[in-house]
Amino acid sequence: QVQLVESGGGLVQAGGSLRPSCAASGRTFRSYAMGWFRQAPGKEREFVAAIAWSDDNTYYADSVKGRFTISRDNAKNTVYLQMNSLKPEDTAVYYCAADFSYRTVVAGKEIDYWGQGTQVTVSS
Repeated sequence: QVQLVESGGGLVQAGGSLRPSCAASGRTFRSYAMGWFRQAPGKEREFVAAIAWSDDNTYYADSVKGRFTISRDNAKNTVYLQMNSLKPEDTAVYYCAADFSYRTVVAGKEIDYWGQGTQVTVSS
């Protein structure tokens, strides 16, 4: 069983930066692929970024590529999402996700564990 708790969201002006983090419980954190998803009001949840357990493999949605960076610290059981050059359209609730399968995280379906979400608001 894995529990995920996000933090680090907030309000920022366009062009600014935020770095949400996701703390995971459980000794097997390093075995899980991790991902970030987001859901804006009135829209479906969408994939943002994923990182494999080994940290060698990352994948990003086209909309955030070059602006966002996903990373993990297995010693701290934590995954991060560095978000730079933020735009108003990045406004959403950001969710952390975990699954043994990296492909499952990238696909965004039938993921085993989800966090409760953290709000990110970008003002214009």
